[in-house]
This record gives sequence, C-alpha cells and structure tokens, in this order.
Amino acid sequence: MAQLTLNLLQGAVRFDFSTEAAQQLQTEISALMQSLKAIAGATPGAGSRPVKQESMEYRYTGDVFLEIFCNPNIYPSPFAAKILITLRDDRIRLTSEAELTQLIEDLNIFLES
Repeated sequence: MAQLTLNLLQGAVRFDFSTEAAQQLQTEISALMQSLKAIAGATPGAGSRPVKQESMEYRYTGDVFLEIFCNPNIYPSPFAAKILITLRDDRIRLTSEAELTQLIEDLNIFLES
C-alpha cells in the first residue's frame, strides 16, 4: 500500500491507497472526461440542449473512506471542472474541492511511482 497525495484547492491530504483502487479511479475519471467533452462539444442552437450526463461517484473503503463526486453538467469544459472530495475515518472527516486536472495529475504521479 502506497501513499496517495491529493492536492486540494487549499492544502493537500495524503493517505494509504492501493494501485488497484487508483486504476479503478482512473477508469472512472476517463468516463467523466468523456461526459465533460460531450457537454463541451454540444453545439448550442435553436432551443437544443446538451444531453444530461451522469455524475461521477467514486467510493473507496480501505484504512479510510474516500468519496469523489463530480457533476459534469455544471462545467463548460474539462479544464473548468472541480470535484468534491470526502475523506474520513473514525476520528476525522475532511470535505474539500479540488480541480479535476489536479486530481488526474496526482493520480498519474501515484501510478508512475
């Protein structure tokens, strides 16, 4: 088990995370990126709206409980997207936002090490 560092909008958090869980999260993020690209690529026209996309809800239970949530329907592009992170155990609960692009970078660094 290695340590994953997530850089938040203000500060950072580090916790034990498995490679398998990181790969699963990476898969979830790929699907989220496709949803964000579909919304960004929709051409606004005479009364047409982009198709509503499913929110991403990722949950991991290990030494800590991690939940990552993103509603792609409220962001104009993948670069503007933010995610809500909840990290908790029996003694503490942390809820914060992070940029999606930063999460992707943090996850790539974790998987490369």
